[in-house]
Amino acid sequence: MTSHTPADTFPRQYARTLRYTVGAPRSFTVAPDGSRVAFLRSKSGSDRANLLWTLDTATGEERIAADPAALLGGGEEDLSPAEKARRERSREGSAGIVGYALDGAGRLAAFALSGRLFTADLVTGATAELPAKGPLLDPRPAPDGSVVAYANTAGELRLSRADGTGDRALAEPDGPNVTWGQAEFIAQEEMSRSRGFWWSPDGDRLLAERADDSPVRRWWIADPANPGSAPAEVAYPAAGTPNAEVTLWVLDLHGGRTEVVWDRTAFPYLARVHWSAGGAPLLLVQSRDQRAQRILGLDPATGATEVLHEERDDAWLEVFDGVPAWTPDGKLVRISDESGARALVVGDQTVTGADLHLRSVVAVTDEEVFFTASGGTEETDPEPGWIAVGRIGHDGKRLAWESSNGRPFTSVTSAVHAGGITVRATAEPDLPGSLVQVARDLPEGVVVDDVAVIASHAETPVLTARPVFRFAGGRRIPAAVFLPTGYDRERDGLLPVLMDPYGGPHGQRVVQAHNPHLNSQWFADQGFAVVVADGRGTPGRGPAWEKSIAFDFAGATLDDQVEALQALAEEFPLDLGRVAIRGWSYGGYLSALAVLRRPDVFHVGIAGAPVTDWELYDTHYTERYLGDPAERPEVYAANSLGGYAAGLERPLMIIHGLADDNVVAAHTLRLSSALLAAGRPHTVLPLSGVTHMTPQEEVAENLLLLQVDFVKRSLGI
Repeated sequence: MTSHTPADTFPRQYARTLRYTVGAPRSFTVAPDGSRVAFLRSKSGSDRANLLWTLDTATGEERIAADPAALLGGGEEDLSPAEKARRERSREGSAGIVGYALDGAGRLAAFALSGRLFTADLVTGATAELPAKGPLLDPRPAPDGSVVAYANTAGELRLSRADGTGDRALAEPDGPNVTWGQAEFIAQEEMSRSRGFWWSPDGDRLLAERADDSPVRRWWIADPANPGSAPAEVAYPAAGTPNAEVTLWVLDLHGGRTEVVWDRTAFPYLARVHWSAGGAPLLLVQSRDQRAQRILGLDPATGATEVLHEERDDAWLEVFDGVPAWTPDGKLVRISDESGARALVVGDQTVTGADLHLRSVVAVTDEEVFFTASGGTEETDPEPGWIAVGRIGHDGKRLAWESSNGRPFTSVTSAVHAGGITVRATAEPDLPGSLVQVARDLPEGVVVDDVAVIASHAETPVLTARPVFRFAGGRRIPAAVFLPTGYDRERDGLLPVLMDPYGGPHGQRVVQAHNPHLNSQWFADQGFAVVVADGRGTPGRGPAWEKSIAFDFAGATLDDQVEALQALAEEFPLDLGRVAIRGWSYGGYLSALAVLRRPDVFHVGIAGAPVTDWELYDTHYTERYLGDPAERPEVYAANSLGGYAAGLERPLMIIHGLADDNVVAAHTLRLSSALLAAGRPHTVLPLSGVTHMTPQEEVAENLLLLQVDFVKRSLGI
């Protein structure tokens, strides 16, 4: 890690370095033969522009494969609105090369810069710009490296020859709102599916998504600070309204096309696509209510599909990275809740038990499955907040853990694996950043042979996080507590409390790592005892824990914040007469809910970009948890905030970016109008030009300072 600028304050450094991700290595890919590792990293912790690097696993030597400054001649990047939107969906704030794809040999890399198409030969170091009709998105080489497929902002799926001799359309839109080869909004935002096309293993065909968002209702997002600018038109599928029409097609390189056929009426969501040499292409499709899903095998010659497995759940079904997939000998690999635990299933055998909660599949080899997991139940979890990479035989035997510190239950580890090489990134609570190690597989029982450590250029934080982890209350709610640096109980006594939750689905805050807790530690150093609690609904504690919030956001998630606070006060110096709560997105919703419904517990709230009316949020997320608003209007009324406006007795600040197209500013405006109608004073802080992320350095810094000032004034500190 690099040192920081001496004049840095934490808020400014935190914003400038994108939460200390700038300069850290990321996006690792191992060549199938294990000879090299490709990854992205900028040159320093103050430079947001990522370069493409390779590491030779025989020597451990790193080499720059592509430098965007050289490829663009020192010019500035020019991003299309579509690329900006894609980066917003993926929460991408860096610059330069932000994504790449490799051919089947792991030799040719393709990537986009300023909407143009570039390739890099990872063996020779040669780079080239290929002819392309841009601005383009998501270029991906064919397995043999002879051609690169890409989507563009005109809605086309195109092919560019890797030798630079030609570029042509493979599929063109047949309507004004049609795109080929691009994931639709819902897939990007809620399914973690950013891809819209997939090469066949032999490179003679592609599976390509065709999306028509004509049925989706249009919203217009204006910039009130610039009234001369036209509002941006956004196709936004709010709960209970139509989604884009998504179909899948087999396209051969000579212009032939075959539509993939499945019951799209019953299963309209295309959640996952997998095409490997191990068997037929696999699709995972979901019902609109997400209580049923099917894994389909596809015959690419005819477009016909076969149901390989169907699963149903009374609450909902999740989708996971890395599955469905095939083992090399043709067994189906999936993650399932059918056993009551979130388990790994290989063929007909469930190979993990209730002590583990599967999160993703990393790789499938001839004999093993590499996966990520955390603790299975609140009763058996040894520590809160750990995530580990494991490897287990197809028969459920020979479970082993991959962790650089040798303590999988006190760290957060992620990994990629191919060709007998594992790249693992391990974060620990006591060390800033992550340690990224390249290791070679050795026979069972032999200590893993480390090839190299991939250096991080990220800046060293100006403060040190000191989380104290606990299971709080009877439900053993995962929690982390932060006290001011240098705090002395005899001298300083009880401390005002700042609850700092996300507290909802897909947002785990209590993790065995350092950097995710820096923001909370900074708030603690302003004179607070800060509490982060992951109550029911947050990930990593088993299906029953996650699904206990079905149709009831406003109950379980708030109750668990209260339980954690009161339980931790028995051990830590928490002044329960001075309790504030702050949060962003779902955390903003939870913060506003807390002061509206439990003013006896929470004395001031700060709600950043809160969802206040769930009928204004998107289909796939909202309907998963709350159902169809037409069928359950009482559920939406009970979980939205406007109906509680008259109960506001405490100071409340609502913060919202006016350019937010995920949680639109209408949420804040509707709550503010309801509060005004009820005669309840409150504060609204609009952020001009700010989206759901707040990447602007000055905005991010001053937001933290204003929040501290508001809480202190409201609590009389």
